[in-house]
Parts: sequence; structure tokens; C-alpha cells
Amino acid sequence: MMAQSPLPRGGGNHQVIPLPYPHILVQSKKKLHGWWEGKRECTSERLLVNPYNGCSINCFFCYVHALPGYFRLFRERGIITVCKDFDKEVGRQLDSLRVASCGYLSPVTDPFQGIDERYSLSLKIIREFVRRNIPIEFITKAPIPKEAIELLRSQKHSFGQVSILTLDEGLRQNLMEEGATTGELFDNLTRLARAGLHSVCRIDPIIPFLTDNDRELAELVRRAVGSGANHIVASILDIPLSMAKGMWQRFSSLGIEYDLRKLYQERMGNSLHAQIDYRKRVFDRLREVCERLGVTFALCMEYELREGRPIGLNRVFMSSTNCEGIDIPIYVKRDGLFQPAGGCNGACLTCKSPICGIGELAMGREENHRQSFTLQDYRRWSQRIEAPELI
Repeated sequence: MMAQSPLPRGGGNHQVIPLPYPHILVQSKKKLHGWWEGKRECTSERLLVNPYNGCSINCFFCYVHALPGYFRLFRERGIITVCKDFDKEVGRQLDSLRVASCGYLSPVTDPFQGIDERYSLSLKIIREFVRRNIPIEFITKAPIPKEAIELLRSQKHSFGQVSILTLDEGLRQNLMEEGATTGELFDNLTRLARAGLHSVCRIDPIIPFLTDNDRELAELVRRAVGSGANHIVASILDIPLSMAKGMWQRFSSLGIEYDLRKLYQERMGNSLHAQIDYRKRVFDRLREVCERLGVTFALCMEYELREGRPIGLNRVFMSSTNCEGIDIPIYVKRDGLFQPAGGCNGACLTCKSPICGIGELAMGREENHRQSFTLQDYRRWSQRIEAPELI
């Protein structure tokens, strides 16, 4: 039985398919693109791709609940939007390029959430990148499909990230509606490592007074490293103002609202942040643990205000060249396949002399600082680049 569902912008009706989760199918020609304009700490360029709007794992603190468009349909009615055959559109866009950065699956929803078992869009998108020899990464809180690992193994710079918030399985279940068990998440790291892939553990976000115990965080890192992780990424929870009311109610039920309200006194943009001294203490201790265990460490989207301007904290705490712990060059097309631009380490944010030949990607130059790029930019670069000279 299918019901009619109005679009979030009032643009007609879609049939709601009830299983495996309430969802609608849409045709989408949305474009691959780079990081969003404004503040960024991501050292490497990425081609962001997101096949699902809405996520059945449904972490109550996830900023997807603050996004517009079809995400609103998920927030208000629990309906996931599936971009039908989006892998084919991604393939067409990749074929229009002669220069590419690593794919990023996905920036706002889990690629391996339950609905992917029906549509396999994430697996199909990985295949589109890998068959052209373009690297791709994913971030997940779900069990990683065996085929995804096999596909990544065939591409030199592809890798996986696993998000683990706590060692406490009961608490994990309280923080999200679905997702892999704690044991399955550590097994994800092991399976990536045994396949010879770069394996990242993300403690992202740390929730003050709930998952920030020093001893437990250190044990989480030790277990992740023992499971095969060779890089750790961390952040501390931000509270988007548009989500604050609901989040305070949830934190009240967890018994930490009062302490959090005292801690979250810093505002940057449209979000509240924990006080900077608290955040720095947590990051200091995590980096010390990583150094003792011989793995690299970085932060994700963490800033402090200086003279009213947000300044990234990775320059203080990151121990790797790139924030994901792996150096992935820009790729250029030669003889029908993409190949790494020789000598490029992919750290576009700090680059001042672009070995790839694309001056705009050298964001270490003041005039290029923290730009955002679109598919049209990649196509423009592709028209002027001569790949054989860059290899």
C-alpha cells in the first residue's frame, strides 16, 4: 500500500513506499561538489556525494535534522528520500571530468543505513568511482558490506572511516535508533585493516558529561587501535540553534542538561559550542593517548574565536599531514583512466605551490584561502589540463 506525500516545498506528490523504511523515490541531477563555502578545516579536496536525504540510524544530535528541503520531510515525517539511479548520474558527471579529487560518501547521512540494502546506491556509487580509478571514502555507523571492502581494495587510495561514540552498548542504543552494535563497529575496523585499507576511527562527536570520561576515551582509542585503526578523528558536540530545544529536552532525560547549559556558552554562527578550555583539555588528552599508541590524530570542524573570528584548532592538535590521516593526491585522467598527480600529497588547504597544476586548489595562498568548488570548476579545470604532463 502506498500513500501520497506532499513534497517539502509543495511541489506535487510522491508515493510513500513503506518498506523497509518509509521512503520516496525522486529523480535527481544534483551535482558533485566540494566542501561548503566558509570556514573549513578539511585539508584535502573531496567530491561530496549523498544518495539519501534522511537516515534511519537517526542520531538525535545529528545536524541533518537542521537541513532544509527533503531533509525536512525526514525530520517532520520520518520519510527518507532516495535519489533513484543516482549512481548513473554520478557516473555521467565523472565522465565529464579530466581532473578529480577523492569521493566522499557521504557528508550528511550514513551510506550503509538500512535502506541501502534495498537500493545499493552506495555500493553502486563506489563502483562508479573505482572503475575509473578515482579514490573514494565513506563514513559509517553501520556494518560495512563485504562488497564495499572488496571494491575499495581495488583502488590504491580508497579507505573507510568508522564512527564509534562509546564503549557502552546500552548508551549507544540510547543515542541513535539503529546502527551497528559496538562490537560490529570495532569489527568494521578490523575488516578494513585486514583488507590492507587505511582504517580511521572517528570519536565524533564526544558528548560532554556523557561520553567524555578520560579513562573510557583512552580505552576506546586503545581498542580501536587494537582492532586495526591507524588514525583517530575527534570532535565535541555542537548544538545547532534550530535544534537546541529538542536537544535540551533529550539531555534533560539523560540527566545532563543543567551541566551542558553551563558549558555551552560559546556561539559561532548558528551553533553553540562547549567552552574552549574544556575542548582543548579533551583534545590534549586524546592526542597524548594517540602518541603513546603510535597512531596519528586530528580534529573535525573544531574552532576557537579570536577577535571574533573562528580559527581552526587542527593547526595545534593535528599530528598528520591531512586530517583523515592519509595523503591522497589530486587525480588526473590519462589513457582513459584517472591517475595520481605525481608528487601531490592532497593537502590543498596548506598548499602554496600546486604540483597538480591547478592554481585555485593551492589554498595556502592567501587569495585562494578556503574556497569552495563546484562540478563546473572541475569541468573548467578539465578543459585546460593536459594530464600526461602532470604524471
